[in-house]
Amino acid sequence: MDFLYALPEDIREGRTTDVYFERTVRVLKAKGLADVEVYAEVTASSVPKGYKWAVYAGLREVAKLLKGKAVNLYSMPEGTIFKPLDYRGVKIPLMVLEGPYGEFAIYETALLGFLAAASGITTKAARVKKAASGRPVLSFGARRTHPAIAPFVDYYAYLGGCDGVSCIKGAELLGIKPSGTMPHSLMIVFRAVKGDHTQAWLAFDEVLEPEIPRIALVDTFWDEAEEAVRAAELLDGRLWGVRLDTPGSRRGDMAEIVREVRWKLRASGYNNVKIVVSGGLNEYSIPELVEAGADAFGVGSAIANAPFIDYAMDITAVKVNGEWKPLSKRGKFSGRKQVYRCWNCMIDLVELEEKKQPHCPNCKSPMSPLLELVVEGGKLKKEIEPPQKVRERILEQTSKVDLL
Repeated sequence: MDFLYALPEDIREGRTTDVYFERTVRVLKAKGLADVEVYAEVTASSVPKGYKWAVYAGLREVAKLLKGKAVNLYSMPEGTIFKPLDYRGVKIPLMVLEGPYGEFAIYETALLGFLAAASGITTKAARVKKAASGRPVLSFGARRTHPAIAPFVDYYAYLGGCDGVSCIKGAELLGIKPSGTMPHSLMIVFRAVKGDHTQAWLAFDEVLEPEIPRIALVDTFWDEAEEAVRAAELLDGRLWGVRLDTPGSRRGDMAEIVREVRWKLRASGYNNVKIVVSGGLNEYSIPELVEAGADAFGVGSAIANAPFIDYAMDITAVKVNGEWKPLSKRGKFSGRKQVYRCWNCMIDLVELEEKKQPHCPNCKSPMSPLLELVVEGGKLKKEIEPPQKVRERILEQTSKVDLL
């Protein structure tokens, strides 16, 4: 056997589904019911503990999954910030599928998985970026996830607000250049063979293309502040920044280390050298480092292993004799719906499809519909947006909401 992962054709052919969907389709076909048309909506059961909101993501994957299927897909725009419940406590449909149930039943598992993973990663990245108060954030998560999905992680980390990604393939799919510095292994090899790890900084500067920022790793052998000043001296104006990769350092307080490094660089005349911090960071630890003087952050595990968003798909209407009949299991809200938002107040309202456009209960302005037709009869009706555009949408919305 080779590596363990599903190929794209496995997903498209339904081989990654929960088996009960495959059995359901067999039963429906045997009884002549596979062509019964249903209206099924996707809602978020909850958001992770401590989150006030989440970011809806994964529409790109779902649109590709349903290509060529006799299904209509309605969805909020990729990158919409949402809460699970509307102003009145009704669960908000983020996506709706409409068509013969036998046509898309086996794709529910993959569809929910795409949304759960993409939304979880994007949401965490958005939270981290907001915590960084405008400073650059790089996704270093490739080593913290299965390599087959490392590009997926980087794609949605970038959507959420990360300014760069370390994975070569992830950057390629985004149409950007990969970002990174240097590992401790480079320093160790130079120390062992050359007797001086600082020669690694000079070799990096000598060998690599000039457009690659010169960021020296300065916590391998000596005191971080001393290494930082030495790197600045050796690279003589070519040093963009220094990286500290020891938040759990034996010295304990990373914010204090950042303050000391910043002070000693300035005292030595290196006012323009930036400080990059990586290793075990998240949205809770970053604000203190911002205050201490850190200029950029590399975040891996927190984003790559982000808690997923718990989505569910439920039928809420069935077409019987040409008429849509509101019908759902207990605990769900039946009927065909539209979701409206007041972009001034960030308030949502769920209404039955036939209702008139509502006004915001807060500011009384007309509310905007969010669910739009994306796929019709298996054909894409709305172009998949470039990641840069979705990223801008998310950053604009996160400026309107609180982190904690």
